[in-house]
Amino acid sequence: MDWSAAATGFAAYLAVERGYSPRTVDSYLREVEAFRQSLAARTGAPLPLARLDAIAVRHHLAGLFGANTPATIARKLSALRTFGRWLHRRGVIAANPAAGLRGPKKPRPLPRALDVDDAFRLVEAPATIARPPARRLSAAEAARAAAFRLRDAAIFEVLYGGGLRVSEACGLDTGDLDRDRYGTLTATVRRGKGGKQRVVPLGDAAAQALAAWQAARPGLTRGPALFVGKGGGRLTPRSVQRLTRAWSVAAGVVARPTPHALRHSFATHLLDGKVDLRSIQELLGHASLSSTQIYTQVSLDHLMTVYDQAHPRAKGSGEGPPDAEP
Repeated sequence: MDWSAAATGFAAYLAVERGYSPRTVDSYLREVEAFRQSLAARTGAPLPLARLDAIAVRHHLAGLFGANTPATIARKLSALRTFGRWLHRRGVIAANPAAGLRGPKKPRPLPRALDVDDAFRLVEAPATIARPPARRLSAAEAARAAAFRLRDAAIFEVLYGGGLRVSEACGLDTGDLDRDRYGTLTATVRRGKGGKQRVVPLGDAAAQALAAWQAARPGLTRGPALFVGKGGGRLTPRSVQRLTRAWSVAAGVVARPTPHALRHSFATHLLDGKVDLRSIQELLGHASLSSTQIYTQVSLDHLMTVYDQAHPRAKGSGEGPPDAEP
C-alpha cells in the first residue's frame, strides 16, 4: 500500500467506521500528509509505509516544537497514533509506531478563584437582588419564582460552603443530608468523581439556605432529587452553569464565574484561613495531594504566612552567625 491508497482508506475508515465529521476527517488527513512531507524532506525521498517506525514519528514531532503549542502537538500526535493503529490492523506495518510515544506535557492552568467579596456577592445574589420578570406574574407564578430563588441560593451555598463539584451537588438527594453529632449539617456525596463517597460539612449559611429551599420544594417535585428544575426533574450541571452566569451578572461580579469557580474559591479561602492541605484534600475528594497542591499557587498570601511562621530566618536580623561563610 502506498501513501495515496492509505490516505483514501484511512479517510473511509474515519468517516464510516468512526463516524467522524468531514471537517475532522480533513484535519486527520492534513496531519498524515504533513507527516509524509516531513519524512520526504528529511530522507530526500518518500518513505515506504512499511518502514514507518517510532524514530520517524519522533523526528516529525521534534520539528513541531517551537512553532506549536503543547496542545497542538498532542493533537497532531493523536492523529498519527490513529493512523498508525489503522495501518497496523490492516497488516501494513508490524506495530503502531506512535503507540508508545507521549506528547508534551501541557501546562496545567491555575484554578480561577473568586475573591471573598465576589464570592459573597454571587452566593447572596438570589436572596438580595431583585430581578424584575419579563411580564407581570400571577400570584402562583410569583410564588413559584420565589421558590426557585431559594433553590438558587441553596445550591450556591452548597457549592461554596461544601466545595462540591457541580455534578456532585446536582446528584444530591434529600436523604443525603444529615446532622453530625455536633449538630453540623453534612452532605453525603455518593456520586463523586471515580465513584468515591465522602461526607462533607456544609456550614450554617448553607444549612439555613437548604432549610428554606426544602420548605418550598415539596410543591415542585415528588422525586428524591434535592435540587430540581422547573419541570420537577433533577437539576442538571448545564442549568447550574446558566444560573451562575445570570446571577453573576445581576450581582455585578466581573469575573463571570462558573460553578466550578465556587469550588476553587472554597479551597483557596480555606487555605487562606490556614487550613492544612490534607484536610482540604479530604473535603474536596481529591485522590492525590498533588491535585490539591495547585491551590498553593493561587494563595500566595497563605504561602508567605506559612514561610514567615515556619522558617527560622524569615523574620531574623538578616545577619548570619559570626563564622558563617559569605
